[in-house]
Amino acid sequence: MNIKYSLFLLASTLISCMAQQKEEKPKQIPIAGTWKLITGTLIEKGDTTVTDYTKNISFIKIINDNHFAFLQHDLDKGKDSAKAVYVSGGGAYSLKDSSYTEHLEYCSDRQWEGNDFNFTINIHHDTLTQKGIEKVESAGVNRLNIEKYVRLKN
Repeated sequence: MNIKYSLFLLASTLISCMAQQKEEKPKQIPIAGTWKLITGTLIEKGDTTVTDYTKNISFIKIINDNHFAFLQHDLDKGKDSAKAVYVSGGGAYSLKDSSYTEHLEYCSDRQWEGNDFNFTINIHHDTLTQKGIEKVESAGVNRLNIEKYVRLKN
């Protein structure tokens, strides 16, 4: 009778453990979500350009478990041809601690496709800051890019 009781306890324990494992949700990646770019700072050849993305232009980045996409457009709906802009791109990314690397597979500026961009990221509350070198030899680009995003709520 002790063997039957022991087997019953063992089976009950295993079933309980399996049920708990199924109830656990996968760990949410802190970078996953939709982010609105607030400011962008480019430093190239000693010149610094700061862009306020809360006026006249909008830029969002959408990040899931393994891919990212970005979309940018002017807020005049293209009516002013001198200021009309539309940019988009995306691809896979990797994240290890604060090291975030984007592999740009798609881009409206095709010279940028196929390049990897390494950034250091910092997330504090609802703010994401990413900083890294953007180098695209075919476009003559070699600059430090610092971007500050805020997480968009559902």
